[in-house]
Amino acid sequence: MDLGIAGKRALVCASSKGLGLGCAEALAEAGVDLVMNARGAEALEASAQAIRDKYGVTVTTVAADVATAEGQAQVIEAAGAVDILVNNAGGPPPGVWSDWDREDFIKALDANMLAPIALIKALVPGMMDRGWGRVVNITSQSVRAPVSVLGLSNSARTGLTGYVAGTSRQVAGKGVTINNLLPGIHDTDRATSLDKGASTSQNISMAEARSQRESTIPVGRYGTPTEFGAACAFLCSQHAGFIVGQNLLLDGGATNLTM
Repeated sequence: MDLGIAGKRALVCASSKGLGLGCAEALAEAGVDLVMNARGAEALEASAQAIRDKYGVTVTTVAADVATAEGQAQVIEAAGAVDILVNNAGGPPPGVWSDWDREDFIKALDANMLAPIALIKALVPGMMDRGWGRVVNITSQSVRAPVSVLGLSNSARTGLTGYVAGTSRQVAGKGVTINNLLPGIHDTDRATSLDKGASTSQNISMAEARSQRESTIPVGRYGTPTEFGAACAFLCSQHAGFIVGQNLLLDGGATNLTM
């Protein structure tokens, strides 16, 4: 399918690896020029060059932490008049409710709620003026079904979801759509970290920890960044203009919901 977005320009945050990289690659395959962001310059440059070489699109890199005001300013300046914004940031560490104090919640909110909102506020007005735009926020399945050890993520990402629910309806009439992708377990560093935590707490091997979690997923495996990126690219396409304020689960059926 031709996504109809060749020649568009996209900012993809936290895109040196994992789900963000999957999104960047899928957009590049569709002919979209990229502004790629991550905190680590070395991995970011390597991923950007691989995309340039494979897809022939223009890729600008910004090594910065979008959870900070300084990082946001750098990314916004580099982004300029982008047509597509993909918000993404690593999740806060797991734990239990008694582990977290106010500072832990502030860090989680800065990274997983307030940073995406800041980029939306900075970049969506230009999209509205030009009459077309796409925003996709990578959140988590935990906004639909909370994961007990991910209380910081549950809280911050659900806050972003509430913001998007109202904001998306206010900008849709200008040709701009805002939607959320809710990943379940994908084969990324985040999954490895969670498997390691389970391995340590239960005194089992990493392979056993992964097998346990795969058994909770109806498709029987972890998702891949490639298939996640394809879903992101579709939401950014010309074909997705009637999809507004939605929360799309990509979890292999793991979240047991009727609606």
